Amino acid sequence: MKKIFIAFSTILITLGTLTSCEDMLQEQNYGNPTIEDMMSNEANVILLVGQVYAEVKWVHDHWGYWGVSSLTSDECVCPTRLPGEHWADGGYWKNLNTHNWNAFGDAFKNIWNSTISGAVLCNKLISTLDTYKENMSNEIYLQYRGELEVMRSYYYYLLFDCFGRIPYLESFEDVTEPLMESEIVWSHLVACLERNAPNLPVVTDDTRATNYGRVTQGMAYSLLARLYLNAESYGCTPTNIKLPEGCEVEITNTTDFYTHAVRCCDKVINSGAYSIEENYFDNFKILNENSRENIFVIVEDGNATFDLRYNGSMSNKMRMVHLSLHYCHQTAWNMIEKPWNGFAARPTFIDLFDDKDVRGTGIGYGEETVGTNNPRQFAWFVGPVADKDGKVLKDENGDPAIITKDIISLSEATWNDGARFCKYEVDKTKKYDWAENDYVLMRYADVLWMKEEAILRGGQGSSGFNTPDFQTLKKRAFAYEADPAAAYAAAYPNVLTLDKILDERGREFSWECIRRRDLIRFNQFDKVEYVTGKESFRRWFPIPFSVIEKAKRDENGNPIWTQNEGY
Repeated sequence: MKKIFIAFSTILITLGTLTSCEDMLQEQNYGNPTIEDMMSNEANVILLVGQVYAEVKWVHDHWGYWGVSSLTSDECVCPTRLPGEHWADGGYWKNLNTHNWNAFGDAFKNIWNSTISGAVLCNKLISTLDTYKENMSNEIYLQYRGELEVMRSYYYYLLFDCFGRIPYLESFEDVTEPLMESEIVWSHLVACLERNAPNLPVVTDDTRATNYGRVTQGMAYSLLARLYLNAESYGCTPTNIKLPEGCEVEITNTTDFYTHAVRCCDKVINSGAYSIEENYFDNFKILNENSRENIFVIVEDGNATFDLRYNGSMSNKMRMVHLSLHYCHQTAWNMIEKPWNGFAARPTFIDLFDDKDVRGTGIGYGEETVGTNNPRQFAWFVGPVADKDGKVLKDENGDPAIITKDIISLSEATWNDGARFCKYEVDKTKKYDWAENDYVLMRYADVLWMKEEAILRGGQGSSGFNTPDFQTLKKRAFAYEADPAAAYAAAYPNVLTLDKILDERGREFSWECIRRRDLIRFNQFDKVEYVTGKESFRRWFPIPFSVIEKAKRDENGNPIWTQNEGY
């Protein structure tokens, strides 16, 4: 399935990636098509549009959105390991873990630059598409313009989710105005998605491969549901939002946010495009492109696919497992590259899981499971790291490599402290930047849980908690038990409450970049283990100092962009 996406991505490299539409218009490269050549055939429009996905992998790096989403939540920690100062990095990771960051962090700068770069490219390509719209049918024009607008909204959504106040632009103009307030940004994002979602393709069995890794109607409505569900946590009220003219959405009271969330979830559910995989780990295996649950992913092929920054010389960003696994896992699991022995689960996060829940802790899988013909996969590794003969390996200090759930301290952890992430199948034959697993950004399971939460918060709709999809969700969590449904019901009370939903979302979506916002929405963000910076203003990150310094200045020479409150 991913081969189609990779195919047009490779073509983009041969086209020079079209990083500058103006350059393409001015240059005549013999043997290479010009922008006029491409726009003369509507089938080629996809080649133009495909560029906008390149920046996503840079946004979702551990030095970017994925890092701050995970490290500031209750699911992830990066302790300094002794002896030495392994992963100290001047206190950078610890400050994220304890909520004591400032405006100088590289991650904030990386998020800002990558998302803005992606949004600007979208606006460039929208301008080009508009110029040549007469060369294609109106249906094709609306579909691909909608794809570009929604992808722009995705970049802005990530930026908005971090900083609240952002420079939201819908045209390719170098204009720097005062930052938009969060409720206004939210209004623009909602209006854009509502306007474009109906024009996007609905995934079917016949079109699944063609649309894989791209913006679809399911992706747009899933993103809309997130915006509606989190509206109040973004500071939106029925009186302060300002939906642009032409947007027919009505918000007269706070429960309307949740009714709209239900509506958007139902659009995804009723499309019939997605279903819950019976095996939880099928969503994260090396060749996970056949998952019917994954709605939006970063496509990886294990090779140098297109990359606007490096012209294809460096592609993949699937580092999550390598970031976490113990050094000794290289020998134990016959990996060609040593993992980094860094990120781990916060101990209290592991406490959310029943011992029999496959999404929790266990002793490896496949050849890593010694002495059994019934290998079992778990999302988190705790216990001895052993070779194929069952011999426990030694860590860098010469001590047995026995990984514990507990972490002595953030400043003085051992090599073995903290449960290690292995939800994604380990691509043992590839270096960390070349794993072939597609990184999951949106899943159908999230849509189901968002709908149930929105209903509990007052949204109008019918619960689906006892539907076959939910039954599959419950049973697969206890896949190794004789009666999985009964095991789930015994472990987690089978009565929906908001607290239950928060816990279940933690178990189901670990390290999928949604936990931070979940905690904020449930007013639990400042209650996370190890957190000392409990001020409410930390629900937004500081606008990077370097960004403010480069902003347009007023008549007195002061930047017109101001820092977020509290920083």
